[in-house]
Amino acid sequence: MKLPDFEAWAIFAAVVEHRSFSGAAEALGVSKATISKAITRLEQRLGTALFHRTSRRLTLTDSGRGLAERAQRILSEGEAAEEAAFESASAPAGVVRLAAPLTFGISHLAPTLAEFMEMHPGIRIDLRLSDAFVDIVGEGIDVAIRIAELPDSSLRARRLGPVTTYVVGAPGYFDRAGRPRHPAELATHACFIYTNTASPEMWRFRKAGGEEAAVRVDGPIRTDNGEAMLPALCAGLGVARLPDFLVDKHVAAGRLEVVLNDWSGGAAGLHLLTPPGTLRPARVEALIEFLSDRLKRMCVDAA
Repeated sequence: MKLPDFEAWAIFAAVVEHRSFSGAAEALGVSKATISKAITRLEQRLGTALFHRTSRRLTLTDSGRGLAERAQRILSEGEAAEEAAFESASAPAGVVRLAAPLTFGISHLAPTLAEFMEMHPGIRIDLRLSDAFVDIVGEGIDVAIRIAELPDSSLRARRLGPVTTYVVGAPGYFDRAGRPRHPAELATHACFIYTNTASPEMWRFRKAGGEEAAVRVDGPIRTDNGEAMLPALCAGLGVARLPDFLVDKHVAAGRLEVVLNDWSGGAAGLHLLTPPGTLRPARVEALIEFLSDRLKRMCVDAA
């Protein structure tokens, strides 16, 4: 029986993560020639090209994209197996790559990470904040926080709690433009559009009795960050659909008003995502269990 070329698979995963041969070489502490030979060896063994190579860019082929996730799994499980052999003799240590939405990461996640790092001084956090959906496997992310309705995927997901989405605007805006009583009326309002969704201009709603509604909206602001809408919202320039953690304090202070209370904006939730695979380094497991506990409590307190 011919064994798989595990070294080449691991090097392939590193090249995907670092997006270049030179980046992978630096991260692994080997020469660029070693990286190139391993990728060539793997391509010859598989009988297919994994990368399109030009003088300026390195991009995955269709075959490469299909195999990147498996390569990352091989590398992750190898790292986890080695760490498991040593964890009885030492505390978890090393880097954990964590991705989260920008505003939620700053306001809710960062404060909990301070506590985690005090508990685990040997673990370092590489925190990446963006509202865009990150390619967890392709970018080598160990743990990701997402606030969304999740489509089916090979990623492992743990739902930590619900996130309520509200339609909000300043009281003065609604005094001028009227308070919508049905989602269809939003078509005549100045609606701020959050662009990190599959259909940004199409807002869908469901009533407790089962009635559904969808309305195409438009307005003066389009942005990929919900917090960026708040100054214009509070100034009375329009309406937005935003999650509770962004608007609760403004509603409580009277700067914003919730409308369409009897309509739900969907089944969004707070999720913790990890790449596929069952073996994970102890440092990743430690962060997963910590965040699951703290963020679940946060969702319960918010409810």
